Amino acid sequence: MNRRKRGARQGQNTGLVGREPERALLDQTIAAVRMGESRVLVVHGTPGVGKTTLLEYAANSATGMRALRAAGVESEMELAFATLHQLCAPLLDQLENLPAPQREALETVFGIRGGTPPERFLVALAVLSLLSDASENGPLLCVVDDAQWMDRASAQVLGFVARRLLAESVALVFGSRERSQDLLGLPELEVTGLTADDAHALLSSVTHVQIDQHVRDRFVAETRGNPLALLELPRDLTGGFGLLDAETLPGRIEQSFLDRIEGLPAQTRLLLLVAAAEPVGDPSLVWHAAERLGVTPATVLSSGTDGLLEFGVRVIFRHPLVRSAVYGSAKEEDRRAAHLALAEATDAEADPDRRAWHLASAAAAPDESVAAELERSAARAQARGGLAAAAAFLRRSVALTIDTSQRAERALMAADASLRAGDIEAARQFADIADRDAQSEFQRVRAHLTRGHITFAAGFDNKAPLMLLEAARRLEPFDLDLARETYLVAWGSASFGAANHDSLLAISQAIRELPAPEGGPRLLDLVLEGFALLITEGRSAALPTLRRAQAALTDCPVRDLLKWGWAAFGVSPLVWDDRVMPETRARALDEVRRSGAVSDLPVYLHSLGIPTVLSGDLAAAAVLVAEAEAAADATGVPMAQHTQLLLTAMQGKEAEAMELIEATIEEAGASGQLNGAASAHWAAAILYNGLARYGLALPAAHAGSESANLVVSQWALPELVEAAARAGDDAAARGALEGLVDAAEPCDTDWARGILARCRALLTDAAAADGLYREAIERLGRTLLRPELARAHLLYGEWLRRERQRAEARVHLRTAYEMFVSIGMEAFAERARRELLATGDSVRERKSSSISGELTAQEKQIALLVRDGLSNPEVAARLFLSPRTVEWHLRKIFTKLGISSRKQLGEVLSGAEA
Repeated sequence: MNRRKRGARQGQNTGLVGREPERALLDQTIAAVRMGESRVLVVHGTPGVGKTTLLEYAANSATGMRALRAAGVESEMELAFATLHQLCAPLLDQLENLPAPQREALETVFGIRGGTPPERFLVALAVLSLLSDASENGPLLCVVDDAQWMDRASAQVLGFVARRLLAESVALVFGSRERSQDLLGLPELEVTGLTADDAHALLSSVTHVQIDQHVRDRFVAETRGNPLALLELPRDLTGGFGLLDAETLPGRIEQSFLDRIEGLPAQTRLLLLVAAAEPVGDPSLVWHAAERLGVTPATVLSSGTDGLLEFGVRVIFRHPLVRSAVYGSAKEEDRRAAHLALAEATDAEADPDRRAWHLASAAAAPDESVAAELERSAARAQARGGLAAAAAFLRRSVALTIDTSQRAERALMAADASLRAGDIEAARQFADIADRDAQSEFQRVRAHLTRGHITFAAGFDNKAPLMLLEAARRLEPFDLDLARETYLVAWGSASFGAANHDSLLAISQAIRELPAPEGGPRLLDLVLEGFALLITEGRSAALPTLRRAQAALTDCPVRDLLKWGWAAFGVSPLVWDDRVMPETRARALDEVRRSGAVSDLPVYLHSLGIPTVLSGDLAAAAVLVAEAEAAADATGVPMAQHTQLLLTAMQGKEAEAMELIEATIEEAGASGQLNGAASAHWAAAILYNGLARYGLALPAAHAGSESANLVVSQWALPELVEAAARAGDDAAARGALEGLVDAAEPCDTDWARGILARCRALLTDAAAADGLYREAIERLGRTLLRPELARAHLLYGEWLRRERQRAEARVHLRTAYEMFVSIGMEAFAERARRELLATGDSVRERKSSSISGELTAQEKQIALLVRDGLSNPEVAARLFLSPRTVEWHLRKIFTKLGISSRKQLGEVLSGAEA
């Protein structure tokens, strides 16, 4: 049998030769989507290996399915959401079906409406909902070719969507030269060369002269079966064929295209260059630009382009390597001329950003008018939420700016945009340029401030507080309001980030030297003064100001709450107010959710998570942690573990808690982020006190109490008093009590007084202890803090048993035991149970009800949210899923739990479920 007959196994009507495994996988993908499932596939391989042909095969196979197509364009990589707009444009008539925040986000990024730049991940959630909604009308195939050239915003959005498709009839298939960062971890198909038989068959289809069999074999071997090489390089067979390797093959193919290009007339080459410089493939635009260069496209095309370029509905090159060969081989002055012609042919009203980019590419030297156009394009990109695009426009604008002072201003803008886009290195580079070109002290100070923000964003070590302190001091003569804001960021980074005592003192002393604010103090001024007084003068001196700040927090507009919240939220715990603390944080979180600020969600979810755990609602805290994890996973923003640490410690899950505690301490030691270590030590103290292993709780509590994080350090003190008292270390216990008196007594709240009474009772004589325990129970009973009340009952019961008052001891121990079980604090419940047994009472060991063994982690999250009354779309928004995926999970949950309605979830899941 000859090679042509053996190798000509072709996909029907596709031009494919061979590729049976690849076609089978694509067939399975299409079949699964027809059955109501979702599928994602990244088809990757070297240039010319046949990725696009396989994507065409998938599209041709999807008969009866709606197909959406898009392709990345190398020269459009800086235009935010360009690829996404291609893909979603046919679905824009369905935007009205989306929830309002999602609809408005897509309308903004696609330029349909103006408004505040939406969070990128709200855009991603909107696209997920849009595709899910479109699939209700039938299976959907989304094909994105040349994914390596997607703009970053589109790549991040589509990567997000791909990871969350599950129960929708949607296939999302990418073609890419390499595994891009945003598509890593997705199901993939690596496309390699054809088999020898198939390669010979394809070669035979394009060679029409007799070629020696040894030459054929060598050619097939050296091309590694690359289909494009087999189609384009056979003309080299007549003149000899140099040895190829896998890395040089794309270059050899491109050289083959170059040889063909060089054989074309000058006017034809110029037309090809204009087409290569125009990323959209708009025939009219290419036509008009070419005419400006003296080229008559109709005349050129009549003589042909050797099959390298095709004019139709779009301008299409034979292969992306043709475009790169044309553009890369052109002279610099010719490229600039092509871009200038395209800029002149582009409608300045309809497409100002692409026109600005062409003008920038046409500029041979700095040009202020073009730099200004790019700055305006950056503002428009930022308004659409395209931070990476805004940064790119500004970086190019800097390069074209003539005036040194103006260049410094634009470099500052570029650094800020790069930082917010997550490009730390670019941010540093342009902050350095701003500092170098600064023509005034104010510009130099702002460059230093930007460096401080970059350092803060890169990690909570002690460099950032000191840099921000210096920036704040230098800003005072120029912009006192900005200086005050910078001092607050510096103080917060020193206390709640780096947890460094020396930095905190230096910053506080500098704040005390600030002039009094004109027109009366604002929230910012009150928080600053209260924090500074706390460090320099002590709690009693700071308390009046902190209380005024607390009142201002309660009444302040949500916008200000979000602006200062992450630092100002420390006020409530510092004045021991258990009610304002969750209220203000919940208000801020509601606003973050409403606005769609997804990247801020982890911070505010954990901010509310801590008081939620302290209140004993461990189920609600677990939901907040799950939502924070989903948001962190979606955004790539590192997630602080403070709530999870406290939650697992409260639950008494020793193995799980210690794994997290040890990992956090190790990471903090490596990175210098000591705040994480402080939270971990505090959590370990709670865990070991619950397990009645006081010798281990003692050093952990001591380490937590020594932290420069003033909130954690004061919360660790009651743990230290209890651990030291039980371990027999009277000196340590009394020293901790003395610190607790300083921290709590001036505040005079039920929380502060209740904790103080409980701790004093541990260290006093029998005559006073009884009254102190009763006071603790009474005061803590008026707070939201059920775990603290339960622990007061436990300690009182333990003391009564030792005082041989067994009957009354049983009452308090039984109360403690029931409360701990209800809350889900298993270690403390076991401690109470053992004490009850020691009184002679009979008690059956009970565990908090749990569905962990029946439901997966994600099913559990969904079940708890539905139990709390959220609709499917609301759950989907919280967990970054589509409503259809939530519905699919709910069906599985109902089956596993043997129920048939949402109402029954409230009966099956107890309040302590976490």
